[in-house]
Amino acid sequence: MNKKYLAKIIATDNEGLQMISACCAGAKVKISDIKFLQYNKIFLISFERMKVETDQENQKINSICKFDFVDRVKSKNINQINQDLVLELIGIDYLKNKDDYEINLMFNNNAHISLTTETIEVRLEDQNEIK
Repeated sequence: MNKKYLAKIIATDNEGLQMISACCAGAKVKISDIKFLQYNKIFLISFERMKVETDQENQKINSICKFDFVDRVKSKNINQINQDLVLELIGIDYLKNKDDYEINLMFNNNAHISLTTETIEVRLEDQNEIK
């Protein structure tokens, strides 16, 4: 019996963030699938990624990465008018600034999104496999 394995990774520190970054490297993101819910302090990004944490070759999966306690979002080199533009996520890292964290999502073509948060609280959840 082949049980469907849908990952759910919760990161609250650098180690967890690096694990999520490794799982998401190479993920394809559409501009329309990036949302900042300012009132709720939640930043959501939905993408298609390769399932690197299992031994099944070339299995694609839709995942959502949710960042909590986000105060500010800044983007650079991203054309937000083109909602169909697809970016490739290269990785995620962070810097500590006084009382805040700055989580950086790095994409191809020198594009990136910077999230200012009070704590690291990131959740990667798989939604469904792509057939």
